[in-house]
Parts: sequence; structure tokens; C-alpha cells
Amino acid sequence: MDSVRIFDTTLRDGEQSPGFSMNTAEKIRMARQLAKLGVDVIEAGFPIASRGDLDAVRLVAKEVRDVPIAALARAKKEDVTAAIEALGLFEHALSAKARSDGAGSF
Repeated sequence: MDSVRIFDTTLRDGEQSPGFSMNTAEKIRMARQLAKLGVDVIEAGFPIASRGDLDAVRLVAKEVRDVPIAALARAKKEDVTAAIEALGLFEHALSAKARSDGAGSF
């Protein structure tokens, strides 16, 4: 059986639109609505970008528990560390694990 999985990037990529941004409360509200719509994964942000983004990703993961929450990270140790800091405490969050050879795997 074929299926389509929706990996929604509204909370991160949507903020790239000129003149549009969301505070943490708005991100949580949007994430709850995306969960109600039935998306499979919500990418909550880019934690390395700022402490505010890291905190927002953490709060979205804490508040929205019925859909997996992901965070964007480049293949750089500090990015992955920030993503794990934001998501690592929550079972339903998707987090990254780096391989010992530095190649990394997600």
C-alpha cells in the first residue's frame, strides 16, 4: 500500500517569508493545529539559530505530544548538540545521533 507522509516545516520555513514571524505561543498554537490536521512530523525550528529558537523548539516539544517533533540541524556538532538539547528530553521528539567517525546519521 502506498502512502504519503507529511513532514511539516511551517514553524521553521514559514518564518522565512518576508514580514512573517511567530512568537513561542503562536508556534505552540500552530503546532497544535498541525497535529489536529494529521501531519506526521512537525519541524519546530532551527535551535542553533538563537537561544530563543532553541527554547521555542523545546516548548513546542513539551506542549505538543501527539505528533513527533523534529528540529533542523546541519551536519555540524554544535547544531546537533543544540537539537538534542531542545528535543532530547521528550520521548516523542525526533533527535539525532552522531556516529563516532563524525559522519553522523539521522
